[in-house]
Order: sequence, then structure tokens, then C-alpha cells
Amino acid sequence: MVGCGGEAFVRRFNSLGMRPTKAAWRSRSPKRSGSRPRSVSGPASRPRSRWSLAQIVALVALLVPAGARAGELPLVDAHIHYSHDAWETLPPEQAVGLLRAAGLKQAFVSSSSDEGTQKLHAVAPDLVVPVLRPYRRRGEISTWMRDETVVAHVEARLAKHRYAGIGEFHVHGAEADLPVVRRLVELAKAGGLFLHVHSDAEAIQRIFAQDPDARVLWAHAGFENAETIRALLESYRTLWADLAFRSDHAAGGEGDPAWRALFSDFAERFLVGTDTYTPERWHEVAAHASWTRDWLSTLPAEVAEKIAHRNAEALARWPGAE
Repeated sequence: MVGCGGEAFVRRFNSLGMRPTKAAWRSRSPKRSGSRPRSVSGPASRPRSRWSLAQIVALVALLVPAGARAGELPLVDAHIHYSHDAWETLPPEQAVGLLRAAGLKQAFVSSSSDEGTQKLHAVAPDLVVPVLRPYRRRGEISTWMRDETVVAHVEARLAKHRYAGIGEFHVHGAEADLPVVRRLVELAKAGGLFLHVHSDAEAIQRIFAQDPDARVLWAHAGFENAETIRALLESYRTLWADLAFRSDHAAGGEGDPAWRALFSDFAERFLVGTDTYTPERWHEVAAHASWTRDWLSTLPAEVAEKIAHRNAEALARWPGAE
């Protein structure tokens, strides 16, 4: 960080007239679990205190000075959700503030329900790339593919708003051949949209059997190993993979040799992302962006730039962006 130590930042923060309220100091270090950050003790001579959400957003902006932006690697976060439980506690303006504080160029946003995505897009159309999630509420993750009313919902949203893709949706194995899923594949093809698919390798294969030219963004790279990911990337030229909610590709700083070989051989096919699947994960966006820039810095510059933002920008050339 540029500037000064924690005490000086607190003084600078307080100078804005936003005094912390009395409660516990909290740490927001990145965690894969998505659990609430644990409380930590503050200085022994100080009262314990907590900052409000609005104050946290403001402090994050202070911690990332505007002057540092010019030298930063641009990032597009391809895996952001702003679902109903998030917008109930994190207003759209504050959510956008967190994305901007992370120095993001753009963010692919899908939500349960889609109203969350539209709220963010209305505040920051330059930042938010809308992706249509078929879920109307969180509880549909395991049932949506057998619910025929989902098709009418998706068709209505596509008629009303513009999107870059359809997803993120969860589907596994033979579920990809169910009529509801098949219809989404057809709608994506008709609209020139990509599909953001959280699935195993078998479901990916079944989707490409339906439409060999489908553009598919494989969420979390299927949580598969490097060997399986390589096999699918070799088989399907319009398959991309996001690296959200996984760290094995950057283990030990330099990363696993098998992953580095993947990034070298398929530099145009990987995207980065956070996955704000719970409201608490929103407070990890900036830390995740910093960690992402760190491990990307170990790759050749051309490869890093593609994974950081160029691949996402190419994938998200959508009608609403013009």
C-alpha cells in the first residue's frame, strides 16, 4: 500500500467525519470458505470498535490511491453475484464502490434474482456486464433444470434487457440434456450469448454435442485437475474457463508447472473471478484482485494481460456494450 500505516489511515478516515462506532475490530482477509471474517483484537490501549459498511467502502477507496491505478494490471472479474441476500445489506452504490476500489475494469454479474444485476447495471453501466442467471431465488440451484417455468422467465428477461451471456447455472452430467437446459442452449445460440456453466466435464461435452459452436465459460474450470481441463480445451475451441474460488493454479506463488503450461498453451482461454456467492464474499473482492495481480505477475506479460482482462473483453462483446 502507498501512504502510511494503519494508525495514520484511521486518522485520515476519521478526518472525513466518519467515526467508528463501538464494537469489535474485524479482519477481512481472503478465505476460500466464504465464511464470515473472524474478529481480532485491536490495540490494547484502544477501545474496541467496528466501522459501518459505508465506512468500510470509503476506507477501501482510501487504501487504493487513485494515483496507483495507472500502473495496475487491468482486471475483469468474470464471476460476481449480487443476489437478494446481498442487496438487502449492501446497497448498489456501495457494491459498485467495492468493485471500483478493487480497480476492476469490468465485472460479469449474474444474480438470484436478475433484479440484483439490473440494480448494479443501472448504477454503473460502464462497469457491470449483465449475465442472466435463470434462478429467481437461491433455492432453485438444484431444481431449475426440471422446472419448465424457468424457460418463460428467461425468455421474458431476454426480451426486456440486454445481456452478454446466460448463467451462471449449475448442471451435472445427463442433466445437460434435459429440455430446460436444451432451451437455454438454443436461446444463447439465437442471441449470440455465451453460457456460464457450473458443471462437471460430462455436462460440458453434452452441451457441445447440442451446439458445437456454443461459447461456454466453464465456472471454476469445473474444479477439475489440469489434465482434464487441458483435454476439454483441446476438444472445444469455444470453451473458456474461469478460475474463481480456486487457488491451486497459483500454489506456492509461482504456481504448479502443469497449470503454467496450460496458461502458456491456452493463454486465450482463461478468465479470473472472485465468486461472491455469499454477501460476505463482497468484502474480499479487493483482496482477491490484489492476489490475482500478484500471481499473474509471475507469467509473461502478454499471457497475464490476456487472462487478466483481454479474454473477458473478447468474450463479452455484447449488444448492450455498443
